[in-house]
This record gives sequence, C-alpha cells and structure tokens, in this order.
Amino acid sequence: MTAKGLPQIPAYALPTAEELPVARAPWRPERERAALLVHDMQRYFVRPFQLGESPIAPVIANIARLIAHCRAAGIPVFYTAQTGNQDRRDRGLQADLWGSGMSGEAEHQPILPELEPATGDFVLVKHRYSAFQRSNLETLMRVRGRDQLIICGIYAHIGCLMTAGEAFMRDIEPFFVADAVADFSREKHDMAIAYVAATCGVPFTTAQLEAAL
Repeated sequence: MTAKGLPQIPAYALPTAEELPVARAPWRPERERAALLVHDMQRYFVRPFQLGESPIAPVIANIARLIAHCRAAGIPVFYTAQTGNQDRRDRGLQADLWGSGMSGEAEHQPILPELEPATGDFVLVKHRYSAFQRSNLETLMRVRGRDQLIICGIYAHIGCLMTAGEAFMRDIEPFFVADAVADFSREKHDMAIAYVAATCGVPFTTAQLEAAL
C-alpha cells in the first residue's frame, strides 16, 4: 500500500457466526430502538475490491437484505456519502493520509445502485471517519426515539469502527454486522470486530440481526 490512496484489496472469506468474539456488552437489538447505518457504499470506495468475489459481493447482498428488512420493520435507514471534489478544508487531515479522494464523476460518487436510498431514507454528507462528525445523525436518531445503531458498509477498521466508538460515547448502543462490513484484509476485518466486541458494541451476523429484529 502506498502512503496515499486506497489499496487494491485481495479476496478473503467473511467471518461466520461461530467465529465472532463474545461481546462484553449484553445489548440486544430492538426494533423500536434501532436505526441502520449504511456506511460509505459509494463506487469510489468499492472499486478497490474484486467485484463478484468475497468479501464485497456477499457484503453488498447482506446490506441489501438489512436495508429491506429494516424498511419493512419501520426502522430508519441512514446512509453516509462523501461528495466529490471536497475542498481541502473539508477533508482536513484525511487528505494527508488518503490524497485528493473522490471526484464528482459518475464512477466515484454515487451509492451503489443495489443499495440506492429510497424515499424516507436519510443521506448524510460525510466529512470525517465517524458518521457523527459534522452531521445531524444523533439528532435525527434521538427525535425518532432511536438509541441503537446497526452499522454496515466499508471500511470496517476505519469509518465503521470510528462510528461505533463514537456511538458508544454518545450513549447509543452499536451493533456491528460482521458479514455486512468489508475491509482491506481479513486481518483488519477481524481486528475491527474484536475491538468493537471488547470495548464498545456487539458483533452480529446478518441472519442473527434479522432474527433479533
């Protein structure tokens, strides 16, 4: 991996329910309290993966399942999406690590068509790793009586993990969908799940969340 820009990501298998670490927290997702966050599923962030292979192919399918399930259950669905050609002041220190980032071109900015937001969903403009930074995510959740956040998307050890940690620090219970997040490698994927389980949230699989909700 170079100092700037996204790496090319090799295929790897997603973790199974039997491989998930035991969470320190006792929380269980509840339909009346939960919201779903689809994190950064834009073409720019997906393109480093080998499309059609694991992890990204099953992750996209699992996120689509979660979106459909939550919409049917009346659970609010939130998306994060960066805008193309962000000003350097908007990108802040991230530009030092990742370069210029996405452009406004069609091959960069749109959310994947398989996961396209519907009427009634919320799309938040993303500026930093955490979905809570410079957004009204918490306010939109609170006014709807939601204090649990189901997190899926990319990348597990960066924005998804930071969002889970910040949710916890805002007294919002995070649930990390282990087979609906993807990362640079299985090692980083597992690290993110282990950190969440040990410090701030509860990992679940897509099937486990569907059953719980």
